[in-house]
Amino acid sequence: MTPKERAERSADAMWSGDGASQWLGMTLVSVDEGAAVMSLTVEKHHCNGHGMCHGGITFSLADSAFAFACNSRNQATVAQNNMITYVAPARIGDTLTADAREVSLTGRSGIYDVRVSNQHGQTIAEMRGLSRAIKGQLFEE
Repeated sequence: MTPKERAERSADAMWSGDGASQWLGMTLVSVDEGAAVMSLTVEKHHCNGHGMCHGGITFSLADSAFAFACNSRNQATVAQNNMITYVAPARIGDTLTADAREVSLTGRSGIYDVRVSNQHGQTIAEMRGLSRAIKGQLFEE
């Protein structure tokens, strides 16, 4: 099995049980070893009282992309720490894309950067996620 095939099988296994990402309206665009791209179109129910996409929704999109990237090797992996910086607001109708990329993987610990941008390529937020591998796999190999 190639690394890309393993990443895709891992993503299929995760997506089937990921009610939160699906309920929020996210789409898994692509996945590869140590990388994932997810998208979300901002709707009224995603917005706060200022008419902007709620920071928790932006964070959830980044966190989901991070999760698919760090689980791409079929090793159960969870978030250990995440930090997000909001750069610009997103609004109703915007299509947000979270692009997660592995920066480092040493033993059971990983570092991932996630850029959330809108349909114009404008950066909305930057997140750094730290992962920790735990016991188990997403599918039997």
